[in-house]
Amino acid sequence: MQDKLTGYLAANFPPNTRRAPKLVSGPIQITWKEWVNPQLGQRSRDPVEAQDGSIWWVGQFGNLMGRLDPKSGEMKEYQLPPNAMPHTVEIDPKGNAWFTGNKNGSVGYLDPKTGKTIVYKMPDPNAKDPHTLVFDKQGIAWFTLQNSNMIGRLNPENGDIKLVTLNTPGSKPYGIKIDAEGNPWFSCNGRPCLYKVDAATMALTEIKLPLQGTTVRRLDIAEDGKIWYVNSGMGRLGMHDPKTGETKEWPSPSGPRSHPYAIVVVDGIVWYNESGMRPDPLVRFDPKTETFQSWAIPSGNIYAGIIRHMRATRDGTLLIHQSSTNRIMQVTVHKRAAAR
Repeated sequence: MQDKLTGYLAANFPPNTRRAPKLVSGPIQITWKEWVNPQLGQRSRDPVEAQDGSIWWVGQFGNLMGRLDPKSGEMKEYQLPPNAMPHTVEIDPKGNAWFTGNKNGSVGYLDPKTGKTIVYKMPDPNAKDPHTLVFDKQGIAWFTLQNSNMIGRLNPENGDIKLVTLNTPGSKPYGIKIDAEGNPWFSCNGRPCLYKVDAATMALTEIKLPLQGTTVRRLDIAEDGKIWYVNSGMGRLGMHDPKTGETKEWPSPSGPRSHPYAIVVVDGIVWYNESGMRPDPLVRFDPKTETFQSWAIPSGNIYAGIIRHMRATRDGTLLIHQSSTNRIMQVTVHKRAAAR
């Protein structure tokens, strides 16, 4: 059966270059390390480093959460409550691994010491799809609910949840980060906007982005306070400076259909991926020189996709994943190649 299926796919869906990326050469060298997750087909995603150096991920289709010891390669997977379909994982100050129940309207955490799971259901039946979650310095969890058009705040000390619905329907809150003052910022995957949240009152301030057709999957905040975002709808990289109000964008190397997705800023350098391309490239942007460099991401020597979230470790390496090939990946950035 496998041979027949392989033969059919090869005959009817041969390799092509319709979605080939435009790779940009440059002086930076990187190396990749890959781990294949135990349960295949789980749609592994969103790896994050815990305080002890372990790496956690969620398997959305597998309804599970996983832990990786990057030194030994040992992996352990934990089944989550039915229909959680976790969308992301984040580590709290106590070392608990939190997940968003994207299908069953919940947020919860797993205690690594006991394997016990604690779940908080949304207090509003309209809050159906907790999406991305992040902790502020006070240990408060902030999260988006994309299709419910809401953002939420959860106090882990008492389980209290507060929700705010955006005034404009279809905004689709997506990625979320915390700035140096402790205020959350989130992106809109439904229209051209970013939002700042007042952490004390949950009041929302909208920042309108300049180009119609803009949708933003994710954003990150640099040490200087600038907000970097991916203009997924138009294939661009963007920057908003809250201090000056300036917004600036650059076309991504592979063009309008490249669909940038995940993003992280490390030591002033912006990293993101072009999820609309095959292979799915990792892109580096240097704001000082306004120059790009990119690499095809090899997942087990298969050029595939797709990175949906990107984080950095304490050592400055990148944690990425490939949902379609069941992999967690670590990217190490090396010093510039010596001039010849």
